[in-house]
Formats: sequence, structure tokens, C-alpha cells
Amino acid sequence: MRSSAAGVVPAPLVALVLALALVLLPAVVPLPAGRARAASTVADMIWDELAECESGGDWRAATGNGYFGGLQIWPPTWEEAGGLRFADRPDRASRRQQTTVAEEILHLQGWEAWPACAREIGMIGGGSDRG
Repeated sequence: MRSSAAGVVPAPLVALVLALALVLLPAVVPLPAGRARAASTVADMIWDELAECESGGDWRAATGNGYFGGLQIWPPTWEEAGGLRFADRPDRASRRQQTTVAEEILHLQGWEAWPACAREIGMIGGGSDRG
């Protein structure tokens, strides 16, 4: 069997299609009731943008302002959202653990949990909500 150049899909295009499928598929395929929240998972790049605004992208930030980690989470909020299963404070948790807890904070409080930076990156305000 021969392969012609017209029948070969470039690897970057395949990667792009797969990435889009991973992002879009949960939005169009119904999930079992226990997994419904997975459809609302925020893309890593959004958390990175928010962390860049909140802490300069420092996931270990502990600046003395009472908020910790890349997303500058207040310890009582960290506890309320289940963060203690990972660490006593956000700055002592991994980036992935911080974003896992941030998903719960987002579910509980919405983007208003990060009012200035969520607005700055376009997640709230002006009718251009991305989330």
C-alpha cells in the first residue's frame, strides 16, 4: 500500500485537532451525573494567565499579604474548597493541586474569587466572559 503526500496529515495539525477535541468534547458529549463537573474544567493556560496576574506566575508565592500560592488563595478559602487534602497552605501544594482546588473555588464563588485579575484577563466584566 502506497501513501501519497496528499493523504498524510502533518503532525502539528493532528496535535491541534486532538487538543481541540479534548477541550470541546466534554462540552458536547453528555457525561454521567457523577462526572458532570469535568466538563467545566478550566484550561491550564487560563490558570497560568491568572497566576501571572496574581503572583507573577510564582506558584510558591508567600509574600506576607495573607494570600498564598500562584492564585493567591486565602487560607480559609483553601480549607473550605478542600485544599487541606493536599497541603496546609496553597504555596506548599503543587501547581496541579492548586488548580484542582481553584476549580472548586470557582464552583463555589465564581471568577469573583479573583476579582481584579479575572477581570484583567477577561474572565469577568464587559460581557466578554471566557469562562
